[in-house]
Amino acid sequence: MADQLSPDEKLTLISRNLQEVLGEDKLKQVLQERELRVYWGTATTGKPHVAYFVPMSKIADFLKAGCEVTILFADLHAYLDNMKAPWELLELRVKYYEQVIKAMLESIGVPLDNLKFVKGTDYQLSREYTLDVYRLSSMVTVHDAKKAGAEVVKQVEHPLMSGLLYPGLQALDEEYLKVDAQFGGVDQRKIFTLAEKYLPSLGYAKRAHLMNPMVPGLTGAKMSSSEEESKIDILDSKEDVKKKLKRAFCEPGNIQNNGVLSFVKYVLFPLRGEFCVKRDAKWGGDKIYTVFEEVEKDFSEEVIHPGDLKASVEVVLNQLLEPIRKKFASPELRKLTNSAYPDPSKTKGGKGAKATAAGGGGDDELAPSRLDIRVGKVISVEKHPDADSLYLEKIDIGEAEPRTVVSGLVAYISQEDLQDRLVLLLCNLKPQKMRGIESQAMLLCAAIEGEPRRVEPLDPPEGSSPGERVFVEGYETGKADERLNPKKKVWEKLQVDLKVSDECVAQWKDKQLMTKLGQITCKTLKGGNIS
Repeated sequence: MADQLSPDEKLTLISRNLQEVLGEDKLKQVLQERELRVYWGTATTGKPHVAYFVPMSKIADFLKAGCEVTILFADLHAYLDNMKAPWELLELRVKYYEQVIKAMLESIGVPLDNLKFVKGTDYQLSREYTLDVYRLSSMVTVHDAKKAGAEVVKQVEHPLMSGLLYPGLQALDEEYLKVDAQFGGVDQRKIFTLAEKYLPSLGYAKRAHLMNPMVPGLTGAKMSSSEEESKIDILDSKEDVKKKLKRAFCEPGNIQNNGVLSFVKYVLFPLRGEFCVKRDAKWGGDKIYTVFEEVEKDFSEEVIHPGDLKASVEVVLNQLLEPIRKKFASPELRKLTNSAYPDPSKTKGGKGAKATAAGGGGDDELAPSRLDIRVGKVISVEKHPDADSLYLEKIDIGEAEPRTVVSGLVAYISQEDLQDRLVLLLCNLKPQKMRGIESQAMLLCAAIEGEPRRVEPLDPPEGSSPGERVFVEGYETGKADERLNPKKKVWEKLQVDLKVSDECVAQWKDKQLMTKLGQITCKTLKGGNIS
């Protein structure tokens, strides 16, 4: 196909669905002379999820346009990024990523013969590369290094120096992989501009940069390997796919931060050229769309119901995932999966040890990751019909239906101030009836006892969306219990160590409560308890 395309047609294929291209003139110049050489890198950290189909579909475009494509398994980057991948697991993670990425590409019909796969440490530990790291570190300021990695490198209160090296190494990779362009998400834009600024100072050419938009996760925020609620894993079962899609944020008519709709746009249409919305005959029956904008228009006008959109995406997504599941059902790949991502309960504590703090799961292990805390938005506040001191709050947490919460918070904050406010909900307690009405979650607040008692709702970071998961710093990867066992008093035991710091930051044992966007805070109650 590429032989039949003009340079302009190749550029159109290369750049379609991208959010931004830096250095388009360079791309045009190269395409007039020869095929473009481009690389995409992925740090081998958490398990790949379905959002990886977005770069995979673009790699398919690059190959159709005749590009020479290199895929970099950035194992050293995985270690430098706050040690997201332990050194002893780097080799196993690379093998796992290679098998998963190849299976994904095969699933969407991309021939592997035209791809080159490279492991970072195969060249990043060489004498020449190491000397260039030192040369670059003598030019890049700490300010520029921090700024470049701000949206990619994990941000913590006490960052390691390794995080400052990360952006520079990614810049050098462009030279050592001998490419014309680097492809990545728009969250890497600051790393790309750092490369454009500093590579010429080393005597190396400035490269072009191709940037995908960031696809929202199931909660409406960025899909992330470290946020269980935001993603569908590549190896998730059909049952897990159904359950996660059912809980996905997909508000009727809302086309902003809609991960389900974005998956249709950035994966299904580029790969298949059409999308079938499956509907009951009484609602008009199935409808096939050949242009995404028509899907978006019908969803915004509520012609397409969120339930029908989710069910239709579920069908196609399972078609993409099924051959990958079958491949990983082999004993060899099951063993690789378990070795690359060992069960935390079997890695510490010796024989019979319960889950480690980061993993969560054992009944006797008090890991805060067992708490299913999410951002919610109050959409209505009504007086309890049978209790003067209680109110009913309907709170959107990104599910099909809002949760009903029964609380006495209106005694401390006005009904008007509570309306449309972002709050925090503990969602996996056993529902309790309060004066005949079931409370389906607990609204988390800071409180200081005394006369009078003072109570404030906890505040998520600005820009948060309903359904985003809240985690304790250092416990990002643990999975919350489906339902906390009330007999084990898990919440009660963990709650004892939930406090508000002197800086009004919510903490558990001096570790911050966070979302991907930053800290959980309260307005004034320094030193308050959280309940």
